[in-house]
Amino acid sequence: MPLDGLFVHSLAKELNEQLSGGRITKIHQPYPNEVIMVVRNNSNNYPVLLSANPAYARAQVTKIPYQNPATPPNFAMFLRRNLEGARLQSVSQVANDRILNFAISTHDELGDDQTLVLTLEMMGRHSNLFLIREKDQRILELIKHVPADQNRVRSLIPGATYVQPPAQHLIDPFDTDWQALAPILLDQDRDDWAKAIQKTYQGFSTVAAGHLAQALETGADSIQTAKDWLANFDHAKPTLYQMDKKFAFAAFDWAPEESSQSFATLGDLLDAYFQGQAEADRVNQQASALVRLVKNELKKNQSKEKKLQQTLTDSENAESFKIKGDLLITYPHLVHKGMQSVEIENYYDDNHLLTIALDPRFDGLQNANRYFRKYRKLRSAKDYVLEQLEATNQEIDYFNQISTQLAVASPKDVADIKVELIEQGYLREKTKVKTKGKQTKKPKHVLSTPDQFTASDGTLIEVGKNNLQNDKLSMKKPNRQNIWLHVQKLPGSHVIIHSDNPSDETIEEAAKLAAYFSKARDSANVPVDYLPAGKLRKPNGAKPGYVIFEGQSTTYVTPDPILVQKLKH
Repeated sequence: MPLDGLFVHSLAKELNEQLSGGRITKIHQPYPNEVIMVVRNNSNNYPVLLSANPAYARAQVTKIPYQNPATPPNFAMFLRRNLEGARLQSVSQVANDRILNFAISTHDELGDDQTLVLTLEMMGRHSNLFLIREKDQRILELIKHVPADQNRVRSLIPGATYVQPPAQHLIDPFDTDWQALAPILLDQDRDDWAKAIQKTYQGFSTVAAGHLAQALETGADSIQTAKDWLANFDHAKPTLYQMDKKFAFAAFDWAPEESSQSFATLGDLLDAYFQGQAEADRVNQQASALVRLVKNELKKNQSKEKKLQQTLTDSENAESFKIKGDLLITYPHLVHKGMQSVEIENYYDDNHLLTIALDPRFDGLQNANRYFRKYRKLRSAKDYVLEQLEATNQEIDYFNQISTQLAVASPKDVADIKVELIEQGYLREKTKVKTKGKQTKKPKHVLSTPDQFTASDGTLIEVGKNNLQNDKLSMKKPNRQNIWLHVQKLPGSHVIIHSDNPSDETIEEAAKLAAYFSKARDSANVPVDYLPAGKLRKPNGAKPGYVIFEGQSTTYVTPDPILVQKLKH
């Protein structure tokens, strides 16, 4: 289901139970439209994601690691000044709409008690996050400033009075006795019930209205059926569905016939659902320059490879240039300036006539010398071309690997890939940064950790998401008897099973991870090689992430996104 008013109702209930009475300890803004607010409550830290992303707006407790920018944005600094150390009173929904209010108890400049409200509007491209003073509804700050010429309905700038989005004048389904439902359904054909529900009640997406209409068709008492169906949102059983490689989520299992996975909390469910999509969007924001660089390098090297292949083909024909030169030397009198070609008996081929192209500016001997020069050039160039062709193909393989890593990267991995490209000389490094007029050295990069998974039998599995992680994981880990896996003959992640004798089930699960985090993610029956990590070798001068090996075993698996989420730490 989409993140509609019904799902937000369940979210508000879960967040209120988890966070109410907690203290705000940290605030970060790792991405332009998203804030992480850490709330400590009942001896637990809850990282609350408040996202006003146009495509992925939501509020949830998240476990996905995030990378903070070196300099906090102004909005994050403003929230820190006003909210860190304050008490979160409650989380509430506005009339079953996609609006959540986080009421926060704090003090003003004079030390008097005051209540501030963090209001998250999850409205697609109109999504926004406000900090509002409750007593006068004044907007203190917001994550997206919207000029008056772009929104004539209400003012979305600091200092303005907060006004809710235009009301739809629909019934709140959680604040009604549903007596109005029966006559509405009687006036409609069954095929139109879903539309009638949407037009009458607040917060119903098309999918949710369709499911309620389906429940009403099978229920004897429409009013009681609607109440029972709606009660599920007060007792959420978070469920993720997979249908034809696509995913959908719901607050409870309303489609038991579909392939599904259950989660303990709605936050865990949203992490699983949005991780791939939202992570890709975040990576695109952070790594757009890297993506362009990789595409340009691939295009340049692929073009170079074609030219080298053509030169190699020409060099294979070098002997024909020598033959033409010999024939022209033997019969120079047959050629005169101005001729475009000449036919000469080829004594290398039973005296068959051979047509030889000529440069009309030259006579027979001069044209012969031209062919001899081409012959000598191509003969000497062949070894060089083969060497260049090998190097170019290595560059193409390398950038295909980087491209695959960017496609499956998390935001924390992007910095590692950037550092690698700088170390390999493809990017320039900014060695100094300004701090209050002084020049200081840039801090040393700290390598991010590989993703960790737990096999069904409890064995730890690590997955490298970039070449620097892969090198550390595969070549520098202490136990060289651990089992190493990699998709066969395609770019992909290095995978390590932290066991020297894993079960067949663990090998299969690790192989599915290796296939999922590779260029074969959308393929079936993917070959994955595995062997002890001690058998890996890294040639001198090889690029990061490149290893050679022999004596491997091979298993065939199909990537399983549901399994990836199940095994994730």
